[in-house]
Amino acid sequence: MDRETVEIYEQRAENWAATKRRPIPPSLAAFTARLDPEAIRLDLGSGPGWHTTELGAPAIAVDAAKAMLDIVPEHAPDAWRVMADLEALPFRRHSLGGTWAHKCYMHIPAERVPLALADLQRASRVGTPLHVHLTSDRTGPEPDTHFPGRHFDYWPLSRLCDVVTGAGFDVVSSHDDGEEWIDVEATRARTLPDTVAPDMRLLLVGLNPSVYAADAGVAFARPGNRFWPAALESGLVTRAHDALHAVRVDRVGMTDLVKRATRSASEVSTDEFRAGAARVERLVTWLQPEAVCFVGLAGYRVAVGRKATVGWQPRQFGGRPAYVMPNPSGINAHARPADIAQHLGAALSVPRS
Repeated sequence: MDRETVEIYEQRAENWAATKRRPIPPSLAAFTARLDPEAIRLDLGSGPGWHTTELGAPAIAVDAAKAMLDIVPEHAPDAWRVMADLEALPFRRHSLGGTWAHKCYMHIPAERVPLALADLQRASRVGTPLHVHLTSDRTGPEPDTHFPGRHFDYWPLSRLCDVVTGAGFDVVSSHDDGEEWIDVEATRARTLPDTVAPDMRLLLVGLNPSVYAADAGVAFARPGNRFWPAALESGLVTRAHDALHAVRVDRVGMTDLVKRATRSASEVSTDEFRAGAARVERLVTWLQPEAVCFVGLAGYRVAVGRKATVGWQPRQFGGRPAYVMPNPSGINAHARPADIAQHLGAALSVPRS
């Protein structure tokens, strides 16, 4: 999270609590109605805890500013308090039963929000609700006259929906108030999140996660899949079965044409592939990796170009060079491990115009 913003909240928490309280938004009651009664619910970026007590119990107030958390007992005396960065949550996998993220992710540079939401998806149980409330690009940026120096990013609603979907949540509803704020209500899906960031040297685009991979929490997880051994051999990554290490250290991102996990890619419809390709193209246009590699010729043919062959494509995708390679799944007997490694290595050699 932006450290200058955190420091402003640290230094001026009492003033904030005295001047900035607003009525409880109607969306909070709708959110709590979706919670399992026994679920641990998270007030992410809780501030003084104005909403924490309304979430019910058991609740955790999370904020990066200790001074804000010190005020929480005045409003939510029974809540647990955790000082944490929005981009590095200290919760184990599948431990959270719902997250209220009201006016917090706007303090992270927009290009880093996908990874922050991927971390939240990791910590959330399948089927649990998510509320995200952010500043709209309809109005901003405007001078921050009362608490100057805070970082804000301003979001179009369509991009927020794309990012929430890519992070592994099913969007339930979205709202733009036409003035200052946008909302997305979503549910944690049984899938894998995108691991994407700025300055990627390559973005890998799979077909869709298998149920096995979604439950394991790692792409290409099934025994017999040749992807990770080939990725190591080609020099694409330096650690196997670790998508976060791949994007943070090796600058290799991962996404899927379709986020819905299935037992076989044959269960995905043509319409799903094409809609997913449109989302991924918008992602590529926004983040601009050096190149894009589609992992699966058959899926690329359905979603993008039905006459495509393996290799570099004549048309760019989202304004970036696009490479298509065979599916590394063990059921694709025609693709040998050495061939997969060769294709991954080729995808790193971006053609120069």
